[in-house]
Amino acid sequence: MAVSYADRQTLAVLAPTVTRDLHITETAYGWLLSAFSLAYLIGAPLAGRWLDRLGARRGLPIAVLLWSTIAAAHVLLPGPAAGFWALLTLRVLLGFAEAPSFPGASQTVHRALPPEDRPRGFGVLYVGSSLGAMVVPPVATALEHRFGYRFAFLGVAALGLAWLPVWLYATRQPHVRATLDTPPRDAQAAADPPLSLRQLVRQPVVLRGVAATLAAAPMMSYALNWAPKYLVATFHLPQVALGQLLWMPPLLYDVGSVAFGQWQAHRARLAPPHLPPVPLLPALVGLGLALTCAAVPLGQTPLAAALLTGVAMAGGGALFALFTADTLARVPAGSVSATAGLLASAQSIAYIAASPLIGHGVEAHGHAFVLHALALWLTPGVLIWLLVRRRG
Repeated sequence: MAVSYADRQTLAVLAPTVTRDLHITETAYGWLLSAFSLAYLIGAPLAGRWLDRLGARRGLPIAVLLWSTIAAAHVLLPGPAAGFWALLTLRVLLGFAEAPSFPGASQTVHRALPPEDRPRGFGVLYVGSSLGAMVVPPVATALEHRFGYRFAFLGVAALGLAWLPVWLYATRQPHVRATLDTPPRDAQAAADPPLSLRQLVRQPVVLRGVAATLAAAPMMSYALNWAPKYLVATFHLPQVALGQLLWMPPLLYDVGSVAFGQWQAHRARLAPPHLPPVPLLPALVGLGLALTCAAVPLGQTPLAAALLTGVAMAGGGALFALFTADTLARVPAGSVSATAGLLASAQSIAYIAASPLIGHGVEAHGHAFVLHALALWLTPGVLIWLLVRRRG
């Protein structure tokens, strides 16, 4: 997950320089984000089914090698005349290639841990996402400052390839291979056979998870993809200065996802066997933290704005960890990767719809208007998810 987010977030970190050099407007930048998300949307459920058959142990190395190659190809970007279309093509290819990342990581957590520890495992899993987003700002901005933004794409992609030998070494033992290649045989897995994609999308618990993801994802998209532009536009920071600030929001995302995953895991240990508790109180607290996004324009300094964005990211990490653990705990074990792919697709749908709207909103009304609108969108979706889940 860290490698995946490092490769995809390099564009967001370098966006002020890349969009200026290639003459790309804010709305067009939003369409670039949507292009990646659309490809990810199409690819994630298919990748989930593929990984349910092949297994993440063998499937993830193939995916990482492919998407790292595509990420490195950004070094070949042409000038302004064709730069947008070349970048659009690369973002689509990268979206398809990265589609197995979250389904494969989710399958690994589900197969490696017992049911009572999986909420904590998903909290740790999201650390990977934010770790990648945390490493990219200082690395990419330093490379851009010294060698130019094209070389920065190449450098980040090469760094990610270091994951491959680590994974191959970690999975070399026969008992590890047996664990990762075999779905868990707990009571729920034995009682519930795998479901087809058509059956999954009709499951109420999956629809609840999808709805909650659609509510929370746009705010997270802004924090990940538009915060660099906000800091540059509001405080007139140079590109290289972003590396000193943008590692903080992902770090706080880690704190939120791990802490709330641990909280829910502790609650699960106190619940009856095979009956995961409804995460009402943790989700309400996470929602309160996420709504801090509306207060970002109140930050009078770049540091204050970055910290407020980080608090909102902590809430987003908490919500995503809770949504994911709750949804995957209630589907058959043989359908975990496919369900994770559907949740990833829901996130992509939100990004596809929100990114151009955010770009247009920034151009027409400014960043403060967009942040307030995102807070308004977030609240009813999470509350509806909680109410429906309680009745379910």
